[in-house]
Amino acid sequence: MLLVAGLMALESNSSSRCTTETAKGTHVLEIIGYSLKKGLGIDKFVQSAIFTVGGYDWTIRFYPDGANMSYADCVCVSVSREPTGRGLARASCDLRLVNKDTGLPKSIWFLSQATPTEFDYGNRVFPECGGFIERSELELEASGYIKDDSLTIECVLTVIKQSQVTKTTGSSEIKVSSSNLSDHFGKLLLEGKGSDVTFSVGGKTFAAHKIILVARSHVFEAELYGGMKETKAESITVEDMQPAAFKALLHFVYTDSLPDVGDFGGDDYVEMIRHLLVAADRYAMDRLKLICQNILGKNLAMETLATTLALADHHNCDRLKEVCIEFIASKDEMDALMATQGYSNLKRTFPSVLIDVFEKASRLHKA
Repeated sequence: MLLVAGLMALESNSSSRCTTETAKGTHVLEIIGYSLKKGLGIDKFVQSAIFTVGGYDWTIRFYPDGANMSYADCVCVSVSREPTGRGLARASCDLRLVNKDTGLPKSIWFLSQATPTEFDYGNRVFPECGGFIERSELELEASGYIKDDSLTIECVLTVIKQSQVTKTTGSSEIKVSSSNLSDHFGKLLLEGKGSDVTFSVGGKTFAAHKIILVARSHVFEAELYGGMKETKAESITVEDMQPAAFKALLHFVYTDSLPDVGDFGGDDYVEMIRHLLVAADRYAMDRLKLICQNILGKNLAMETLATTLALADHHNCDRLKEVCIEFIASKDEMDALMATQGYSNLKRTFPSVLIDVFEKASRLHKA
């Protein structure tokens, strides 16, 4: 009997995936009274408040007279990791000076994300890496960096997190497209198909769907299904509201986002946001109200500050009110505020707000 021996190969396939994620954060350091910082001394710095990115604490250091003798004619900026957290932190950074005329930042140091730096306790990125600008260039009026004796530094920090390795089982992942629900609801509002209620606002008419309004606002629910006189009405007149603000309100109700504001610019945009905040408060759209507060807080101007402050107080926007008061107190411009038309209205209708302003300014000056 002939026996034939054969070999059988057993093949095993496996795979794994290594994933590296990042955490990104931006911190803004505003230097008020720049001229008063000059003469501090070489290697002497002003330090920002501590901020956290990627689980580590960081600070920005500003050297008005240079970080060392080699940079005595320069202003230097660096990033320092605070002695908290465990292990080394790997990060890349973009340090910027903000042009006060255009609002645009310019990098004075940038390290590619592909080559992050290791930060240990007290290991800062020294100006030798490029975090400096010649003092003559910084102070040149045409540069736009210094206005009213202040300058703004931005630090964009990207922390490289520890890589994670996972075992995979082939290409079982199916890519799912992002949600377009808001697009569909926005189209529904725009085309008005199936609408069952109309609103007349300032001579303009807006069609809407009761069920959507009710799902988003208990005020609309009371109007449309409660005991209010509008309950059975197919057309409702809205008093004391700008048509543009009501249109933006409806857009947010349907899409949870603000509409394109390309038709508005500068002061017109801020004014529209003020009206939208009033609408959001009237219809109890809390998230929209916070969004409006955030926008107004980032667009403060002394000429209209009293108007914004009165608005914040009247509509219980406590955080916006605090931002306004801090803006006045930090810049020490009470005289400029008192010269505006809005101040007279504020003094007459909301005198308690002025007390808060003066008390806050007094505490800051004593600190």
